[in-house]
Amino acid sequence: MDALLIMLLAFAGYIIMYQFYGKFIGKRIFQLDGGRKTPAETLNDGRDYVPTKKEVIFGHHFTSIAGTGPIVGPAIAVIWGWVPALIWIFVGSIIMGAVHDFGALVISLRNQGKSISDYTAKYVNERTKFFFFLIVFLELWIVIAVFGLVIAIIFGLYPQSVLPVWLEIPIAVLLGHMIYKKGASVLSWSIVAVVVMYLTVIIGAYLPIKMPEVAGIPGTGVWTIILLTYAFIASTLPVTTLLQPRDFINSHQLMVAMALIILGILASAFSGQLHIVAPAVQFQPAQAPSMIPFLFITIACGAISGFHALVSSGTSSKQVAREEDSLFVGYGSMLLEGALATLVVIATCAGIGIAYTTKSGETLTGVAAWTTHYASWASASGLGAMLGAFVDGSANMIATLGIPKAIGVTIMGVFVASFAGTTLDTATRIQRYVVAELFAGLKIQALTNRYAATSVAVGSALFLAFATGASGAGALKLWPLFGATNQTLAALALIIITLYLKTKGGLKWVVAGFPAIFMAVITLWAAILNQISFGAQHNLLLQAINLIVIILAAWILVEGLIAFFVPKKIVPEVPAPITT
Repeated sequence: MDALLIMLLAFAGYIIMYQFYGKFIGKRIFQLDGGRKTPAETLNDGRDYVPTKKEVIFGHHFTSIAGTGPIVGPAIAVIWGWVPALIWIFVGSIIMGAVHDFGALVISLRNQGKSISDYTAKYVNERTKFFFFLIVFLELWIVIAVFGLVIAIIFGLYPQSVLPVWLEIPIAVLLGHMIYKKGASVLSWSIVAVVVMYLTVIIGAYLPIKMPEVAGIPGTGVWTIILLTYAFIASTLPVTTLLQPRDFINSHQLMVAMALIILGILASAFSGQLHIVAPAVQFQPAQAPSMIPFLFITIACGAISGFHALVSSGTSSKQVAREEDSLFVGYGSMLLEGALATLVVIATCAGIGIAYTTKSGETLTGVAAWTTHYASWASASGLGAMLGAFVDGSANMIATLGIPKAIGVTIMGVFVASFAGTTLDTATRIQRYVVAELFAGLKIQALTNRYAATSVAVGSALFLAFATGASGAGALKLWPLFGATNQTLAALALIIITLYLKTKGGLKWVVAGFPAIFMAVITLWAAILNQISFGAQHNLLLQAINLIVIILAAWILVEGLIAFFVPKKIVPEVPAPITT
């Protein structure tokens, strides 16, 4: 019953904090105004800027920020114990992550839907804006290249997920056509789409698809090429054609998956099968880095993630129809992600104890199951190991509902792959905006249209993916930089939000200021420790890039402090939108 109690207390806490802290921030701090026109209205172009119902944009926003982040982060961070993981997820998502996501969204809504990189110039200076762009480009460059590989690996681990994931695309296109072109009921057609999608899940469970080697390119490399080609096409289409309806379906898929896990927790808890089998705290797991600061880097999306600011100010701000909707979309999505991360902790710390099959075929239960999987950092930190702990733990709990474990594994595999695909879509579109904004600032108009900018985004990711060979795993060379870079971006975004609130007078800036200080200290600490580690490994590539990130982050931090104590005069701007 311990796992059930944890879930109930956490979920109750999220609901209470949304009602009180979230609404307080929306009303008193950001002073949301339902009468203020949003960029989706004033710049409506039917392609990127499109006024959207808050339920639909919530689906897009949540599935974009989630991806595999709230799964893989907690799934390895529990090696330090389930207590510190849950505390960071709960506290971080409420007072840091949700404020970060919501703040970035609101400021973008009030700055013509610009990205956080672009409006940095308004609150700090042009030089800082350029440095911010470099960090954002680096992060998205790694994300796009790695997520193409991540989905390829998921397809290899769970070939049952391949058919449902790809069939989701025509289902989404049809849904978008019926809603936006034919005026059909959103609710009715969404239900139809989700039902059809789950029929494909059942079919996929019995029709697994494995990608063979093609022209000397391994299956992972082939999938990476196909996925990045798809990302190019998807990111240049109008958001109503594929991005919105697919994300809307994925949000329903999430609700179904979470509902199944919750019901599985209830059933397995009341049947006496579910117990926390992980240690409460484990300060020195084998081969693991120190808990502090790396717990706060490892669990990112479930608590706070810089990537979320890019989604808030990159795609979501161009679709929010009413400013008041931003609370539900920005703050609410982050709390739901915290709830998902909580379920991941339960699945990996309790569900895995119901039944765990080792590589040798032995089935273990209870504490033995957990300690075998989490014997060391090396054994538990691979993508397959992290996803496997969540998928198997969830499928175990779902099986207590009478659903065959094979179907449960397929449902979870499709769920993870679909969310990773949404993140790939959104990251590519945001990188297109970033490239267009960057080259517009440099007066290179030829690279600001959507096809040229997307070519730069996808082409650079392809180069990185295949830099080390045909497997498409080149981005893994830079992946050790991602955690600290991502959380550094979160700290920098909080600094910009703090400066924005400082212009509003009083102590409004405090809600973002203290989280900004915490994240700045933690992430620079982690980046410096990484620099020492890369030096010990004699890895000159990671040393060089990590040092550049540290210098840029420190520079932006100093510029931010100067702007805080010597604020510049803010002149309202209404520039013409960039044609992409």
